[in-house]
Amino acid sequence: IEPHRGYEYGSGIEKGGKHVWEIPNKDLYDFWPANDSIKTDLLDYAFEIEYFDQQLGKMLQMLDASGELDNTIVVVTADNGMPFPRIKGQEYEYSNHLPLAVMWADGIEHPGRKIEDYISFIDFAPTFLEVAGVEQYETGMAAITGKSFAPFFSSSNTVMAKKKDNYVLIGKERHDIGRPHDWGYPVRGIVKDGMLYLHNFKTDRWPVGNPETGYANTDGAATKTVVLNTVYNKEMAKYWEWNFGKRPQDELYDISKDPDCLENLAFTECYEPITKKLREELYAKLKEQKDPRMFGKGDVFENYKYADKGGVNFYERYQNHDTILRWGWLNDSDFQDISDLDYIDKKIRD
Repeated sequence: IEPHRGYEYGSGIEKGGKHVWEIPNKDLYDFWPANDSIKTDLLDYAFEIEYFDQQLGKMLQMLDASGELDNTIVVVTADNGMPFPRIKGQEYEYSNHLPLAVMWADGIEHPGRKIEDYISFIDFAPTFLEVAGVEQYETGMAAITGKSFAPFFSSSNTVMAKKKDNYVLIGKERHDIGRPHDWGYPVRGIVKDGMLYLHNFKTDRWPVGNPETGYANTDGAATKTVVLNTVYNKEMAKYWEWNFGKRPQDELYDISKDPDCLENLAFTECYEPITKKLREELYAKLKEQKDPRMFGKGDVFENYKYADKGGVNFYERYQNHDTILRWGWLNDSDFQDISDLDYIDKKIRD
């Protein structure tokens, strides 16, 4: 589970020999303020990644020693964005555009390529089945919606998908607790032609969880603390808005120019046709997949009980001062009362 939180604050500097000056202000994401505490947090994360890299090296050495390295498909990727505000558990570019490296000496004829097609996790199963020579109907698996990228192994191409088929769907219902009734924050989206379109179904809800219950969809850490504190400074509150504020129903970003996803183009006149086109394509795909949200039955998701019984009804139990309730992934300072801050839009973000 590396590099998962928690890890010791300052370990990247104290144990990894790193320095905050290794991260220039210009290299920080624009949705965070330039701050040494944030840089220290990032260096800790980098130290964790290096540890994972060392373990991966040992795995490859073991495969090599057994004579199986060249005959093994090695896939290295991540299951979500880095555990920082506005990334993990969210729907933006850095949340879903993740590293993916595939090595197979005996099977990849032209190694060293950077593939330009969009690839999603749902594409792994059909790829492995094709390589193994197993037909889907023989597996007993549910219908596969992904597409195999095994043809890249024998090709020299970097692009193979037809333009109309080169897209990725993304979606979320509930990633964590912290809202009344354990409700989620339902989102659907599509990435296509370098654009990211998102549809937020419940814009009256807090995207990262309610302030009074600690914005529970973001792990407590130095970066979160710094960004949360910007809410108390009117001139700095934009950082809080970007990371924890409410969002409009439609979001559109040109991720080729704006990977930080800060300029929402959905309501810009010249981009309205793109917003409309991507929304229609997204809805059509979701209807094909029988997504309940497309048929007015999305509340079925709201009725699923939270799997960890210790966290069920977290919001209500916290409000009632439940003494056995625990929130180990949050800091006590994460819990905020912003009710008196009149410069914060508590209904919906423009």
